[in-house]
Amino acid sequence: MSKNRVVIFDTTLRDGEQAAGGALTLEEKIEVGRQLHKLGVTVIEAGFPSTSPGDFAAV
Repeated sequence: MSKNRVVIFDTTLRDGEQAAGGALTLEEKIEVGRQLHKLGVTVIEAGFPSTSPGDFAAV
């Protein structure tokens, strides 16, 4: 990896739902992921599939 390369590691889809009222629908999670990808985010941490059926479906 070049030392001039910037790596963006986003945890919005995982940590963002820890805040009160932060729950997203599956469709919203997919759209957030798409927009982060379009912005050039290198790593998108989506959650833990083993936590719940909803997280499993989203990841």
